[in-house]
Amino acid sequence: MSWTAEDVEKAYRTVSQKAAVDKAFRARLLANPHEAISEVAGREVPASFKIKVIENDPAYHMTLVLPEMVSEDLSDEALSKVAGGVGVALIVGVCAGAIDTGGPCPVDVCAGRAGR
Repeated sequence: MSWTAEDVEKAYRTVSQKAAVDKAFRARLLANPHEAISEVAGREVPASFKIKVIENDPAYHMTLVLPEMVSEDLSDEALSKVAGGVGVALIVGVCAGAIDTGGPCPVDVCAGRAGR
């Protein structure tokens, strides 16, 4: 059975929440993302699905994952479709209160807003 966008988003939320509180899981996720995500999701992540896990650096206020480059040759209509799309993005440390207080981002806030 293949993964749907909803399956990916649910796994992302679960993995993010667990990695925020479980040091051993976080280490497994950084070392072997496929194995760690499969463990939490209860199903195998295809080996062909490439995953890059980065750890937020507390020395910075924000970790920003850039979207793919969009060709300058796109029409305005095509560009609006790309810009209006939905995807899972990881932006850590930029949520309500995290910048104001300088403290860590609460898992339930970040995980709930990731990709939104």
